[in-house]
Amino acid sequence: MLNNIGIPGLILIAVVVLVLFGKGKVSSLMGEVGKGITSFKKGIKDGTEEIERASADSARDVTPESEKDKA
Repeated sequence: MLNNIGIPGLILIAVVVLVLFGKGKVSSLMGEVGKGITSFKKGIKDGTEEIERASADSARDVTPESEKDKA
């Protein structure tokens, strides 16, 4: 069903959305979408860094478990 929309169909949808909601509402909605995408990317980056930091910390400690108790 969505395979045959094409460029004219997309333009028509954009015009209808613009008429229904107005320029200000559409631009504020797109701004919120942009903020959401930015926040999502930042969360992914922070999670990746946290995982890398945890694996780096565990890789540094090469002391066997039996030797840790003696110290």
